[in-house]
Amino acid sequence: MTAIPTVNVDPFTATSPGQRHAAYAALAAAGPAHRITLPSGEPVWLITGHQEVRQALHDPRIIKRESTGAILGRGLLPAEVIAVTSSHMLNSNGSDHTRLRRLVTAAFTRRRIEQLGPRIQQITDELSDTMANTAQVDLIDVFAYPLPITVICELLGVPTQHRAQFHNLSSTTAGRGALGDPDVFLAASTAMVSFLQELVAAKRSDPTDDLLSSLVTVRDGADQLSEDELTSMAWLLLIAGHETTVNLIGNGVHALLTHPEQLALLRAHPDRLGAAIEELLRFTGPVQVATPRHTTEPVNIGGTTIPAGQIVIPALLAANRDPACTAQPDTLDITRTDNPHLAFGHGTHHCLGAPLARLEARIAISSLLTRFPQLRLAIPPEHLTWRPGVIMHGLQMLPVILD
Repeated sequence: MTAIPTVNVDPFTATSPGQRHAAYAALAAAGPAHRITLPSGEPVWLITGHQEVRQALHDPRIIKRESTGAILGRGLLPAEVIAVTSSHMLNSNGSDHTRLRRLVTAAFTRRRIEQLGPRIQQITDELSDTMANTAQVDLIDVFAYPLPITVICELLGVPTQHRAQFHNLSSTTAGRGALGDPDVFLAASTAMVSFLQELVAAKRSDPTDDLLSSLVTVRDGADQLSEDELTSMAWLLLIAGHETTVNLIGNGVHALLTHPEQLALLRAHPDRLGAAIEELLRFTGPVQVATPRHTTEPVNIGGTTIPAGQIVIPALLAANRDPACTAQPDTLDITRTDNPHLAFGHGTHHCLGAPLARLEARIAISSLLTRFPQLRLAIPPEHLTWRPGVIMHGLQMLPVILD
């Protein structure tokens, strides 16, 4: 068995290649449940084992709360900002969650997602055409970011002239978040709220054929989304709908370029792309941890009793490399068939946008490998850095040579 290195940093501030996974591996080797302190100063229980993370994600005694945002550093924000960004299904439980998810699902249909395929391909081709004029690019900046941002903005109906503003605000609020400058974080979050409120008002007065207009009008009997629920859902869908996919594409391409035998196998057998995406999700997923939960009574997880009233954070990156559920978990293997990864969560809060993320990743990676057969890293892999943060797991930059 490979020795687990001693790690002197927490996973959230780890930025060197392999450092974050090594930090989670060191924690997991010591047991499945750990008392740690987040960068925000909040003490929490971090869960690392695959079975234990699955339990934490669906155990009815471990629930969501709207105060989740404060745990992640959003205690920096005034109550009125938190109210219009936290009243969504990701922070709800039981009948409230069922109600909100049902209303959103009514607008976020599989048919609507499937119809996006040709448009996603068109956007991908346009970005590839632009890149083809340059020998070296930062793939995150010119491809992995603009593709999902364009897709989610078109899906929700964000006007073209406002997308650059949205990108800047989203990068600040969902990127480093509380690990960055608190004044910048506050200003960006407040501006994002105003942006979303104005967007919702515009859709109400002049609805168009887009998801946000559908959310404004959708009903289940006499029930519909409240104002806070509308802005919160727009916040969730806009940010979660692109930040995770940016990382999925960037992390996935990075993993393939640093594992040339797997890249060659995928080029030789493009029919393996679906399985390859699942393996990339397991091996280097776009999200470090699921959003925090709270225990309503004492809960035994992996032999450790976590008291009532405690904050629990399931570590998805750690769970996906747990040797108890996956053979050779630190090996990238696109032929892997038994792949019960938790990259999109588990249980009632399983990611609603998972089909869209998978579709975008398949189109993006397939198109890159086809259009640029000589695609390779422009700098040594050890010179790459990862963004610090509590939730997301993604690269700062991905410089590549195209030909």
